[in-house]
Formats: sequence, C-alpha cells, structure tokens
Amino acid sequence: MANELGIEKIVDLSYEDAIVKAKDELKKEGFGVLTEIDVKKTLQEKIGVDFEKYIILGACNPQFAHKTLTADKDVGLLLPCNVIVYENNEGQTVVSAVEPLQMMQLIDNAEVKEIAKEVSEKLHLVINSI
Repeated sequence: MANELGIEKIVDLSYEDAIVKAKDELKKEGFGVLTEIDVKKTLQEKIGVDFEKYIILGACNPQFAHKTLTADKDVGLLLPCNVIVYENNEGQTVVSAVEPLQMMQLIDNAEVKEIAKEVSEKLHLVINSI
C-alpha cells in the first residue's frame, strides 16, 4: 500500500515487534539504523503532550548514500531514509518507509534518480517483508 510520501503497510504485529522486524528487514537489505526518535517520549518530555506510540528510524545504506552524495552533495538534506512505526486510531500497527522516488523528484539529476529507483526497490522489499 502506498501513500503520498511513502510505502505503507498495516502489519499483524505489536508495535514493539514491528520495530524489531523493521530493523531486521532493513539490515537484510543493507541498511543500518543511524537514529531512533521515540516521538511519544520526546513530545512528553519536551512539551508535556501525550502522543500515541510512534517511532522514526533513520535508515541508511552506506553504499547508496555514498553514490548519491557523490552525484549531488545537496541530497544529504534528504537523508537518511526514514521508516516509521506507529499505532493508528484503530489500534493497528503501521510501518511506512519514505518513497525515494518521490523525494528525489525535487532534484534535477538523472544519476540521483536512478539510484533512488534502486533504493526504492529495496525499501519496498523491506516493507513487504514485515
């Protein structure tokens, strides 16, 4: 399933299990998780807001990052590839990854767009495997 920004799937896993599975599947496709932002915890600590379970995983495939940054250093503004896991209003667990093809439409560079196609294929595999 796709949304405007990414590749999305409702999974039959708990929120916690979906995070573990997402990390495992990212690793299988050559991605490491550079950052983890626990949005619920951060919003509670910073502004006292109670938000639902929601995490942002900043995923990076070093080979693709190197190729992309070599082609256009400004692409760093769009890295890493974010993967989110959250519980929706129906209590279902949702996993979604940014769609690189959408993000790279902002850049007029054929080489970058070609790399984005490869990264997109890998992220589709990740989400579909969860």
